[in-house]
Amino acid sequence: MDRAGVGQVCLALPGATLDHPFGDDHDAYKVGGKMFVMAGATGGVSFKVSDIAYEVLTESGHARPAPYMARAKWVNLPQIDDWADEELADHIRSAHAIIVRKLTRKARAELGL
Repeated sequence: MDRAGVGQVCLALPGATLDHPFGDDHDAYKVGGKMFVMAGATGGVSFKVSDIAYEVLTESGHARPAPYMARAKWVNLPQIDDWADEELADHIRSAHAIIVRKLTRKARAELGL
């Protein structure tokens, strides 16, 4: 998968939007104003994971703690194509679901979630 592919998966999710808060070279995908995936200009991607997934992925070496976001249980792949497309798409969908669960009932209702 490439950066455009990440964008297609993200924007196909309910309520997902694209923003560029860190400049045009970083794509930040959000739901309800909260980021769930970020793809960078250098070919990397970072995304939110569950506490268990964070431990498994970082300890096994499948991903590394995301710079600046590790404390919030985000992981980073230095190259988007480090994983199979469907595996990455599954993690993107999971990241979206994690953030949606953290939104208020009102925010979820406004987004039709």
